[in-house]
Amino acid sequence: ATAAALADKTGMYACPHTAVALAALCKLRQNNTIQPGARVVVISTAHGLKFSGFKSGYHAGSLPLVTSDYANPPLQLPATAAAVRAALDSRLASLPAARARV
Repeated sequence: ATAAALADKTGMYACPHTAVALAALCKLRQNNTIQPGARVVVISTAHGLKFSGFKSGYHAGSLPLVTSDYANPPLQLPATAAAVRAALDSRLASLPAARARV
């Protein structure tokens, strides 16, 4: 689950099966089985959208036996543009890079 969340942070939307392959890749790199600079390909044959329960459960912290280290908890907001804008402003203001721009 952690490998999927890390991949998601880069713009991927990894399925649980691909996450297992990515976790194995990380372990192989950490123990130098895969050398720095080596080219590696991980083929994903599914899409994260097929596993929306897994994704939402991870980010809500509700998956049994899984620590959601990189959770991006869902927000429930009123259905207004002002509420969405306020939530975005609050989130962006909390990011270090955003503070310099705000």
